[in-house]
Amino acid sequence: RPPYSYSALIAMALHSAPGRRRTLSQIYQFVAENFPFYRRGRAGWQNSIRHNLSLNDCFRKVPRDQDDPGKGNYWTLDPNCEKMFDNGNFRRRRRRR
Repeated sequence: RPPYSYSALIAMALHSAPGRRRTLSQIYQFVAENFPFYRRGRAGWQNSIRHNLSLNDCFRKVPRDQDDPGKGNYWTLDPNCEKMFDNGNFRRRRRRR
């Protein structure tokens, strides 16, 4: 299992995209292509990605332009959360006691 949270995986996908935005299926594709652990047939990780996108305030849903064909909205990273992932620091943060 990769040492990244689902939020970090989503942030990596968004950072690497042109315009820093991707559709849900493009996020799935990025994760599966870059982390072999997620290539297995189970869809549980996809549910976790959706859950994180909808509940984490760092991710914003952006509607498609009228001249942009396709299904679904785009997702992008809220500018206020950019610092959380500065310098490629996507690893899980350890909890302090």
